[in-house]
Amino acid sequence: MTSAALDRLLAILLVTQLASGLLTLRAGVPTTAPLFWLHGLIGGALLVAAVEKLRRSVGPAIRARRWRRLALGALLALLVAAALAGGFAWVASGRIWSIGPWTILTLHVWAALAIVPIVALHLLPRRWRLLRPRPNRGLPRLSRRTLLASGGLLALGAVAWSAANVLDVVRGGARRFTGSRWLPSGGVPPPTTFYGEGTPVIDADAWRLEVSGNVARSLSLDRAALAALGEVDREDVLDCTSGWVMRTTWRGTPLRSVIEAAGGDPDITAVNVRSVTGWMVRLESVDLDDALLATHVAGEPLPAGNGAPLRLVAPRRRGLDWIKWVNQIEVV
Repeated sequence: MTSAALDRLLAILLVTQLASGLLTLRAGVPTTAPLFWLHGLIGGALLVAAVEKLRRSVGPAIRARRWRRLALGALLALLVAAALAGGFAWVASGRIWSIGPWTILTLHVWAALAIVPIVALHLLPRRWRLLRPRPNRGLPRLSRRTLLASGGLLALGAVAWSAANVLDVVRGGARRFTGSRWLPSGGVPPPTTFYGEGTPVIDADAWRLEVSGNVARSLSLDRAALAALGEVDREDVLDCTSGWVMRTTWRGTPLRSVIEAAGGDPDITAVNVRSVTGWMVRLESVDLDDALLATHVAGEPLPAGNGAPLRLVAPRRRGLDWIKWVNQIEVV
């Protein structure tokens, strides 16, 4: 495989890996499992391709004294190594592995996001030519040798990913299809947040849930008025993007009940749910029947770190979309 072909393969693998990783942050139903398998397999192939790229390029770059590009490439290699090491360590460890308040999986995601601007700088100004069609010649043709080499890299990547999963089983690990590790059922979930933001101070007596948008009448509900719309107990699975998952009981008011109280159309297409922190999630019509506005968890009032006075429970989504400290509902 030529250096140019290896660069193109690396670019394809990296873009696919980043795109699939971003999609997994909100994929919470079993039918999305193939997306997580793809992410793992591409991760293995990217590991093998990155090692081969370093083997070929570091020596010549040092001999040519290309210090600027070498420094940028070293930073990119460090971030890729951190992201891949975090992902593989999470799979193979058989446990929830943390550094301070953050899990290894969270650090894996942050390292991956940091790669994006570095890749753009690394490709400028000349390396974009490797990714674009050549004038009057169309896209570069793939030789038989390149195809065989690419297939070999993908096969080695699959072996690496499979080996990490075997180690997880040997160590007694238990993961959901998303890769998150199961915590004991029935408890209060850990008070984690994706960006590590602190818990806001909210006056529970002054707090109101504002309902607006495409409704017959806007509502401003305090805790008692919200509860009067009807409360239910329901067991749902919270699958946090930090890497843990827990099945527990939530108590609250169905989102559909709030929409109906405001005179919303039963055939609405989407609802925006907002937090006092400004965080927002858009729920599509398929999500609305299962969505719950929770005030209690595991038989207890919601702790402040878990979103009191009101938290969204969205069973079809990952924990990133289970908005805490909800204060606004906008019917679209």
